[in-house]
Amino acid sequence: MINNVKGLDVTALTRLQEVIQKDIDDNVYDGANIIVARHGEIGLSAALGWADKSAQRDTKIDDLYTIFSMTKAFTNFLILRAIDQGLLSFTTKVIDIIPEFLGRDRFRGAKKDRINIGHLLTHRAGLITTPTPVSYDDLGNLDKVIDAICQLDVVGEPGVTQNYSPALNHALLGEIAKRVFQYKTVNELLKTELFDPLEMNSTRLGAPSEWKSKYVPVKAKFPDGQWLSVHDIEVMNEIMKDDTEMPWVGAVSSVEDIFKFTEMLRNGGTYNGKRLLSPAIINFATQNHTGSTPSDLYVYLAQSRGWDIPPSNIGLGFALAGAGLTPSYFGPLTSPKTFGNYGAGSTLFWVDPETDLSFVFLSSGVIDECDNILRFEKLSTLAAACVI
Repeated sequence: MINNVKGLDVTALTRLQEVIQKDIDDNVYDGANIIVARHGEIGLSAALGWADKSAQRDTKIDDLYTIFSMTKAFTNFLILRAIDQGLLSFTTKVIDIIPEFLGRDRFRGAKKDRINIGHLLTHRAGLITTPTPVSYDDLGNLDKVIDAICQLDVVGEPGVTQNYSPALNHALLGEIAKRVFQYKTVNELLKTELFDPLEMNSTRLGAPSEWKSKYVPVKAKFPDGQWLSVHDIEVMNEIMKDDTEMPWVGAVSSVEDIFKFTEMLRNGGTYNGKRLLSPAIINFATQNHTGSTPSDLYVYLAQSRGWDIPPSNIGLGFALAGAGLTPSYFGPLTSPKTFGNYGAGSTLFWVDPETDLSFVFLSSGVIDECDNILRFEKLSTLAAACVI
């Protein structure tokens, strides 16, 4: 559906929808839900293609997606909220909240006493980049994951080594949030502090069985041999259960719920009169806290395609657009302070504070990450071009 919204070009919105439909027709991915809004007013809301192509199931606006690393945005929220309330600071050390992080072998705890909340949020903790600190059978058990992480060595320099952490950093952040807010599970913490206040009634950590009919199955649309294998992606269909606790990759949500979360951030921490974060902490968290340093993972991706190497452009839990002409999820037309989060080959949201534009996109069919960057560069550019 395309609406006449002040400050948005209807022709450009139509073009954006047509480009997505063409991608689907060309089998780049199977389907998508998208929302584009300005000043909180929705100009484009569309459910396109297939939720499950093999079953010929059309995409619906209330479909539920495994959002992969977009889950980290919710965990980031908990940490920012804890800092707002004086329960933590960006310089709080991990061992101050999780003393067992030093590990059982006292000779392997070097550098762990220096890792703090800011390091985890900016992916500068120096931990290894494995997405599987335990076997897939145990990955949904946060207690086992945390215990395994506590026994791992620090392989980089805390505060210096810049590498994207697919799992370890946000497993630790979720555990830290759970302990300082004094909850038994991260899921209940998120439900109480975030999902219920924003009426995100289709979002949970884990996959409630009663929602099964609305789930979009996770299917890889790339060949094996990538950084993540087909099994690494599709195993999520087996891992995601009612009690799964993966605060780095294990949430399910709908496009409308992600839009509510996005609007809360766009409004400086307030949504429908409910204040969840302070404008001050959102402003601070959406500044570039990694300078021009590149991320090791994205160096690898750029080199694999012959691209110029981009700076990491990371805030405190948020990816930032930054400046320059290197390929990026946000495209060249958004302002440098545009911020958001994304999930493996499939999901993205962002807010451009300069134009007050919001973008949410959840897709079925997980594509190669380099292709994903190019896909979102194109779509984000088209969305930014809708602004009058």
